[in-house]
Amino acid sequence: MIVIYGHADDPPIARVLEAVRDAEVEHTLLDQRELDRSDLIVDFSSADRQGRIVFAGADVPLDAVNGVYARPLGLPARWRNPLARMRAHAVHDAFLEWLEVAPTLVVNRPSSMDSNSSKPWQMQLIAAAGFLVPETLVTTDPDEVRDFLARHGRVIFKSVSGVRSIVQELDASDHGRLDRVKALATQFQAYIPGVDVRVHVVGDWTFAAEVRSSVIDYRYAARAGAEVGLEDIQIPDAVRDRCTTLARRLDLVFCGIDLRRRPDGEYVCFEVNPMPAYSYYEAETGQPISRALVSLLSGQRERWRQ
Repeated sequence: MIVIYGHADDPPIARVLEAVRDAEVEHTLLDQRELDRSDLIVDFSSADRQGRIVFAGADVPLDAVNGVYARPLGLPARWRNPLARMRAHAVHDAFLEWLEVAPTLVVNRPSSMDSNSSKPWQMQLIAAAGFLVPETLVTTDPDEVRDFLARHGRVIFKSVSGVRSIVQELDASDHGRLDRVKALATQFQAYIPGVDVRVHVVGDWTFAAEVRSSVIDYRYAARAGAEVGLEDIQIPDAVRDRCTTLARRLDLVFCGIDLRRRPDGEYVCFEVNPMPAYSYYEAETGQPISRALVSLLSGQRERWRQ
């Protein structure tokens, strides 16, 4: 039994649901939008955390759960009844707490995503795993930014937190606004030339996609009227090993790793996404990421490989 937690219309969740149905794997979807009708009962005094999930007429014993794919998004503001809203939030909080101690495979445990809350901290963990990383400055001092720019010539900036931000290059139009960093610590990095590569790690499997785009942050290429091309590629074994090592060090069963291959062939790592929206890459490249996830969660690795 696989438990899937998230929004049913979230593309990564929808992909996993399609994969579990194709594989005829027993599963239950716990839709965050229906939490006001759900119950989670856990006996934390027992060594194996006995209990059950009751959702939309389904009653799932926790000891029957082989794996959990959790992609928790923000709870919807759909419950006008305050009691229903309180119930939904209580079930959500209790489920995340259970994920921390559940004696089963969880993709991923909430605490395993902590490194993403601080990009500078995560950058140190990435370097410790053997990857090259861009020279980085986090500061509230405009003069330090000017010195950093003078040393490197080209510089990008982005948020230091896990909140998604658009990666942009610091250009002449930004110089007059540098005093704004006094109010908010900002992360600046030396620009790395090359080609973007996104690697998804699923257990011991890796799926690498080369990204071709003319913009700094290809995720927002459409805003600039630019196109993005994705291609399934093979990365060197040494880079693949570094990716799986990094995922293990971060305690991530599943993650998306952002790399850039420099013109000299070296790979530089920018960051690790612990809850990747992999469906975009799967749809564009045909990589069987969702099938690998289901295989891992259900313990049917050999069946998937045949």
